Amino acid sequence: MKLASVAIAAVFHTAVCAVVKLDSDGTPELEFEDLTVVGQTGAKIHTTFGDGVRGDFKIPLYLKDGLDPESKRQRRAERSRKMKSFTEQPLSNNTAILTNVKDYYYYGYIGVGNPPQKFSVVFDTGSSNVWVPGEACISDACNEHRQFKNAGSTTFQPSPQKIQIQYGTGFIAGDVGTDTVQVSKSLVLRNQSFAMTSQEDKTFELPRSQFDGLFGLGFTGGAEGNIRSPVDSMVQENVLK
Repeated sequence: MKLASVAIAAVFHTAVCAVVKLDSDGTPELEFEDLTVVGQTGAKIHTTFGDGVRGDFKIPLYLKDGLDPESKRQRRAERSRKMKSFTEQPLSNNTAILTNVKDYYYYGYIGVGNPPQKFSVVFDTGSSNVWVPGEACISDACNEHRQFKNAGSTTFQPSPQKIQIQYGTGFIAGDVGTDTVQVSKSLVLRNQSFAMTSQEDKTFELPRSQFDGLFGLGFTGGAEGNIRSPVDSMVQENVLK
């Protein structure tokens, strides 16, 4: 019996089948069962066949990112719709309730503005700024999450300050404003400066980032833009000792 060996170079997740047909002289012909994947997978086939081998066999291929572009767009839109419609965890009297996402990060809910607009935020010990997606932001990451509407808050104060923050993974840029920020019903920071993003990179897109923004738990010395950190605000307002 003659043997045939085949090596496929591809990066895929969703199964699609390719059919390798061998003609009488052993020359392989590659055919896709689903022609829509041609040009999307970029698969390359390298073959070594013995003399006179004939026959057909199937090779499972996988489409990068698991979906064709249109299906991927539809799934992202559905995830965004579900996230925006989630029933937010109500603010407790004196505790921030956190959700553990695969031991990768922890998020909880805060209220920004008056009346408070709810946002899910990562409570981050490695940074000192507060930011949420801004209404004017058109990045995909912003459109997939809740966005702060400054006109909807009676206590919002704009400022001319711009800010950019580069994290170990991820980048945001935006405008600085001041408003009331609530972590719980009893932990209320008045006149807290925070950023409303106008740009967010792909790091903060769904499904990776199941949160709207970030709440830094560091001190002011680690804050970008010389902004007073929320932890220092807590100390100054005697809500944290």
